[in-house]
Amino acid sequence: MNPDILLFLLYLLALIGFSFPLGAYMADVYEGRIPKWARILRPLERLAYRVCRVREGDEMDWKTYAVAMLAFNFLGLLAVYALQRMQGWLPLNPQGVGAVSPDSALNTAASFATNTNWQGYGGETTMSALTQMAALTVQNFVSAATGMAVLLPLIRGFARQTTERLGNFWVDLTRSTLYVLLPLATVLSLALVSQGVIQNFKASATVAQLESGRAQILPMGPAASQVAIKQLGTNGGGFFNVNSAHPFENPTPLSNFLEVLAILLIPAALCRTFGLMVGDRRQGHALLAAMTLLFVVALAGCFWAEQSGHPAMIRLGTDTAANFEGKEVRFGIAGSTLWATATTAASNGSVNAMHDSFTPLGGLVPMALMQLGEVVFGGVGSGLYGMIVFALVAVFLAGLMVGRTPEYLGKKIGIYEMKMAVLIVLIPPALVLLGAAVAVSFPEGRAGVSNPGAHGFSQILYAFSSMGNNNGSAFAGLNANTPFTNVLGAFVMLAARYWLAIPTLAIAGALAAKKTVPTGAGTLSTHTPLFVGLLLAVVLLVGALTFLPALALGPILEHAQMQGAG
Repeated sequence: MNPDILLFLLYLLALIGFSFPLGAYMADVYEGRIPKWARILRPLERLAYRVCRVREGDEMDWKTYAVAMLAFNFLGLLAVYALQRMQGWLPLNPQGVGAVSPDSALNTAASFATNTNWQGYGGETTMSALTQMAALTVQNFVSAATGMAVLLPLIRGFARQTTERLGNFWVDLTRSTLYVLLPLATVLSLALVSQGVIQNFKASATVAQLESGRAQILPMGPAASQVAIKQLGTNGGGFFNVNSAHPFENPTPLSNFLEVLAILLIPAALCRTFGLMVGDRRQGHALLAAMTLLFVVALAGCFWAEQSGHPAMIRLGTDTAANFEGKEVRFGIAGSTLWATATTAASNGSVNAMHDSFTPLGGLVPMALMQLGEVVFGGVGSGLYGMIVFALVAVFLAGLMVGRTPEYLGKKIGIYEMKMAVLIVLIPPALVLLGAAVAVSFPEGRAGVSNPGAHGFSQILYAFSSMGNNNGSAFAGLNANTPFTNVLGAFVMLAARYWLAIPTLAIAGALAAKKTVPTGAGTLSTHTPLFVGLLLAVVLLVGALTFLPALALGPILEHAQMQGAG
């Protein structure tokens, strides 16, 4: 068998195989059935509640839940901003880096608070070890836990009836961090250290190059701990400027496989969690099947585009026309396209190859995955609640076609739920397109473009597709660390995160207040291949209607120009 195809099959088998037991474990945790092996952490959980004066048994309605979520995230944003601005006077700064500029600090604070992890700076030259750990790594945990916490009330909205109580934000946040993210991150950190990922508090090391004898500066720092949680939490912010292409962050094919597996593991497992918590495993399996099908098609398209390469290479008579530009030899095209597809299917944003160097169609795939709303697995929590919202739209359309009140998991879907769903579906595209339009309309927005024409437009469109969908990856040719892009990007990231989370919680509250309707002969089955096909059609149709005109001005036009030149 072709080794590239074997890699893809092994990845899918590992992803689905590990997601089932992890999903069952998370369902137990969130329903209060802590497994015996994890009860060693129970005293820490109780201590956290005592310190924060949280009553574990008290539950919240959706409005109180939303206020708690927003307050916690606002305080986190302020803390990250303050640490960046004061890091020059704080300890654990062996490189002696100074304060981050106000606009860059604002952008980074918004980025890490929203689980976007967009970075307009070089990590190893801009952030101290204290900022990397106390600010960025901590936010990698709690911003991911926030996404999972927002999902849980929506699940309970389907599982419960005639109630306002949807759980406790502080309990959901604590359990997501303590029982899910922390153990997984610890295991992955140790595995990465075994592969050569660095973990220390040293200043940069100076060594002599083998050939020239000239001095070379090697950055040091606590990388493994941040790399583990950035992947598991679908964060993506790199300890180093070149992210997971750096040999100190991702040194071997095995570390590459473990990291890219970690990107999609929790989002895939949450589908299983969803099915168990609503009392119908088939519902989770249906959503997982829809995500997996879209992922496989995208992966095949990206791999084909990079293997096909540039027609000019064929004219030169080379052994292969495949596009190796911007890719690490130790990962090759298969490892690079697998990562590019996974990182943009999730709201992760880490990279092990430069997407700016992909072929036009190869770069279109990760861009389009983000523009679909990052529901192809998506971020931890946020990806699944986005796909559930698309499922609500799908059953609503099906109800219109047959003249029947739409239902999903026994809950009738009314006007209020559809208004909230429309907001969730349309806000990200509006932010992406408006942000890109503002950027191309002003000299300050165009100043960072490194290539003219269609590719330059693709760089800007990709950037706002990333920020507007809480991804964080970029076409590396765009210089985004300017006051204009930092401020505009911060607004887009904050709106894309919280303007969606609040309507999601509102839907949860509306559903929980309703009675569960018994299944009848006319009820649409939402676990069948037919419904999976309808769901896929809705996701693709919304994405195509929204973004095809913009894509035609960027990667599609560039591909036509490339073929014409070839």
